[in-house]
Amino acid sequence: MTTADTLPQEPTAASTTTPAGVAARGSGRPQRSRQVRRPLHGVLLLDKPYGLSSNDALQRAKWLLRAEKAGHTGTLDPLATGLLPLCFGAATKFSQVSLDADKRYTATLGLGMTTTSGDAEGRPLQRRPVVVTREAIAAAVAAHTGPLSQTPPMFSALKHEGKALYEYARAGVEVEREARQVTLHSIDVLAWPTDEAMARSVAECAAIEGGAARSDDTAAGVPVPEDFPELVLDIRCSKGTYIRTLAETIGEMLGCGAHLTALRRTGSGPLDVAQAISLEALEALPESERELQLLSPDTLLTDWPSIMLASEDTGRFVSGLRRRVQHADCDQIRVYGPAVLDTPGSRGNPLTQARVLLGSAHVCAGELICDRLLSPPEIAQLIAQPSAVPGAVPIAAPVTSVASLTGAVINSTAFTSDTRNFALPQPAAVASI
Repeated sequence: MTTADTLPQEPTAASTTTPAGVAARGSGRPQRSRQVRRPLHGVLLLDKPYGLSSNDALQRAKWLLRAEKAGHTGTLDPLATGLLPLCFGAATKFSQVSLDADKRYTATLGLGMTTTSGDAEGRPLQRRPVVVTREAIAAAVAAHTGPLSQTPPMFSALKHEGKALYEYARAGVEVEREARQVTLHSIDVLAWPTDEAMARSVAECAAIEGGAARSDDTAAGVPVPEDFPELVLDIRCSKGTYIRTLAETIGEMLGCGAHLTALRRTGSGPLDVAQAISLEALEALPESERELQLLSPDTLLTDWPSIMLASEDTGRFVSGLRRRVQHADCDQIRVYGPAVLDTPGSRGNPLTQARVLLGSAHVCAGELICDRLLSPPEIAQLIAQPSAVPGAVPIAAPVTSVASLTGAVINSTAFTSDTRNFALPQPAAVASI
């Protein structure tokens, strides 16, 4: 059974119809309808399955949530699994933060064989016996820790003259690539190749004339074993690190060659795959509960300091004006404004007094200067979302600074697209916070 057989499929125009008996005008056939989309704002941590592209996974989740706008924060190959943060609505404004974040992977290296692509998808190139010690592996891992220069593999999504490199590779064309600087913060061995697997590798290669086999361009004559001596690594690295290239260079240093047989992303910045949900689990939820899986847009910014503005400053900030604040200079900061959660029967309850994300900024010489802003409609929609009010947390939660916080609050029903009307009258029931 393929992955597509087990995952929810987005209905096509032919499969979404009006109730039986209602025909398209003049056609005699059932009338086709489109899914009604809605504005949603937040971050979905998806555990991407094997065999599905990142974009396919995004489109499935977008359809399940009936969301208007969405994007992912870094491509995972179809053969890779694990953490894929998906941004919806206002959260897409901060997707670059996740793209630039350090990553964490669990990588499984198949020792003793190289392939054309550096992973299990490629044609086999060479078989060699695996005779390595733990000391040799530790030395190879240590040699690949720290700043490194990596040449991107041909089988990658990097573009050359408008075409992805993998398109050239599949056509047998080699393109010159510039090396790039990456950083391997740490590499830990999770599982070592077993003595039994290495002995089997030696026996298999001994049966091949010369102890190894090289292929011609069609990869003929390279027998592929049912399994390989495996080396499993826990890798923390900077963005842009190619794990398949790392597998190949470690294999060469060990003298046996290697290719990537499995890859799982376990972390991206402060986000962890343990928080993620699978497509199957998301589909199994009632539609009313699916959006509850969304985390607030500021989930991507939790490593940043934060500041809360007074109500009279929120409209000016959202309109792009600089504000004076008591805060040290910093390159990036989360900015919040006070809000009241407009839920039935909750007005006046201190637990419903909250802060809501307004955007990101930087501080220079005592001035708060906006970088990425949410629009007033987006802020209103955030407050109104039932998913634990993404973007809003209790005012009692710690923030770096409170800039002249007053009793005036933001109410989700009072927003307009005109930021001049952003400063709002204070509800009588919450005269002071």
